[in-house]
Amino acid sequence: REAIHSVFLYHAIRAGMDMGIVNAGALPIYEQIEPTLRERVEDAVLARRPDATDRLLQVAESAKGHARAARTDLAWREGSVAERLQHALVHGNTDFIEADTEAALAELGRPILVIEGPLMDGMNVVGDLFGAGKMFLPQVVKSARVMKRSVAWLTPHLEAEKAASGVSEAKGCIVMATVKGDVHDIGKNIVGVVLQCNNYEVVDLGVMVPTQRILEAARANHADLIGLSGLITPSLEEMRHVALEMERQEMTTPLLIGGATTSRVHTALKIEPCYSAPVVHVLDASRAVGVAGSLLSAEQHDAAVAKIRKTYAQIRARRADAGRARRLRSLEEARAHRPQLAPAPRAPLHPGVHEVEQPIEALIGTIDWTPFFHTWELRGTWPRILDDARLGEQARGLLQDAEAMLERIVAEDWLRARGVVGLFPANAVGDDIEIYGDPLRQAPIETLHTLRQQAAHLEHNLALADFVAPKGEGDDWIGAFAVTTGLGIDDHLALLEAEHDDYSAILLKALADRLAEAFAEVLHARVRSELWGYAPGESLSLPELIKERYEGIRPAPGYPAQPDHSEKRTLWRLLQIEERTGIQLTEACAMWPAASVSGLYLSHPGSRYFGVAPLGRDQIEDYAARKEVPIAEVERWLSPSLAYDP
Repeated sequence: REAIHSVFLYHAIRAGMDMGIVNAGALPIYEQIEPTLRERVEDAVLARRPDATDRLLQVAESAKGHARAARTDLAWREGSVAERLQHALVHGNTDFIEADTEAALAELGRPILVIEGPLMDGMNVVGDLFGAGKMFLPQVVKSARVMKRSVAWLTPHLEAEKAASGVSEAKGCIVMATVKGDVHDIGKNIVGVVLQCNNYEVVDLGVMVPTQRILEAARANHADLIGLSGLITPSLEEMRHVALEMERQEMTTPLLIGGATTSRVHTALKIEPCYSAPVVHVLDASRAVGVAGSLLSAEQHDAAVAKIRKTYAQIRARRADAGRARRLRSLEEARAHRPQLAPAPRAPLHPGVHEVEQPIEALIGTIDWTPFFHTWELRGTWPRILDDARLGEQARGLLQDAEAMLERIVAEDWLRARGVVGLFPANAVGDDIEIYGDPLRQAPIETLHTLRQQAAHLEHNLALADFVAPKGEGDDWIGAFAVTTGLGIDDHLALLEAEHDDYSAILLKALADRLAEAFAEVLHARVRSELWGYAPGESLSLPELIKERYEGIRPAPGYPAQPDHSEKRTLWRLLQIEERTGIQLTEACAMWPAASVSGLYLSHPGSRYFGVAPLGRDQIEDYAARKEVPIAEVERWLSPSLAYDP
């Protein structure tokens, strides 16, 4: 059946078929099907002879299990050195890569010929299979690991050969960076690997990179493209600043925008108008090669840019029409439409600040694996994705690798989990929450500033302050926390990167992120049942925890209910987070280590998550006055949430 599918797709695609649903994980490569079997399958699929069915049945028994056996045997070692290198690249097999690279060098004589010949031929096959949907992202990153180890073995020979250039002629050079203030780079690293697999030179500047350094690197490397990445919302404004500076310096290098908080709409509205050269939002790693190729192609460039600009102009026009049709309540009206919630103060059993440490092994059972698979562009819900007809084989293999790495993390003490939680007296005062240092509530030690929905179509316009009893209506409480599982990660990432093992480095970062989220979930459960103690009998399964089937919420600055990341600074002062946990805030209020989570605890039974955007100018002015900061500064922090152009 697998051979029939492969043969059918091979011929159907050439006949014009442009869409199909296949189990790519169980799809043998057409050229690698045993010749007799392939001939008889083609006789049947193409109806080349009347006895095709009978002849196919004759070889069916001998073909049983052939594809699966081929995955585990070493028959591929009998091929030529070029064939062996291609097999290793396509299958991500590093077992023999140094020996085969040495053999290729002995055969071809010059290291540059090995790179430009069998290695690039193999990576072209990988790129074609990925582009055709026949390979998935985890496989591609493993292929890159094979390529890098081979090139690393060849590097001393390249350096010794003065006449050799040391690299093959790349399709183009791309300078990539996570912008200033942001520390997240998993997605950027994956995009870089995919581009390298398609013969692009990638200069990765790392994280928290200032604008001028990005532009200087682009000039120094004669970059054909610049790629910006970011996760937190302040990065959106930083990307806009980069575009403005590129315009001021009269640059013409196309600009690629990517990252979890970016979008095509935001790129069209806020970034593209700032820069005369092409600006393109790249949705994920699978789109990066196509975007880069069209922008750098002499034949495709003009049409691709015209299409992008037309699309973005249409987005701006639609958003302008929607803005005219959308009505916001004034801040005064929105406050009049606040929900009428009865105060429900719950005094904690163990108030005050508590430092916590957690064994990593105790967090593994609380991991929500769905976002982990999404990191690798395997879109599905855990655990159903493991049995998915198209993605299941890849998902199971990725999970197996993750579980093996988790065993190493625990056995070799790679990561440490540390956190702090505090439970404090609190009351709402208007749209703010005052936090007190003693039960007498004489004067606030900190004030959290919250934002209120203003959309006119809502029955109630919510703010987080609504879930805390107003001053004078009950002695309420609030919680705050920060946790990290990223302590110690840098040393291990450095070792993996020194071994040219991007796959394991990305895997480690993704697992650290999942462990941090698991730590936040475990700590919240402990707070509900023990420290705050308002749910002492709570006993929830992992699926129930993931679906948040409990009372109370843990909103965080930077998320839709409070999109102002600068409010994290209040939490850092309140809990002395850096001193107690080692988690630092960048100037854009990103957390370092990146595998960290922070936020608030609200216990009101009616509390729920919501988004406050869009926000009117009157609220921004009021919010700035309450925080005692300039309006322009508030507009910068809240730029993506504004209902108007500052």
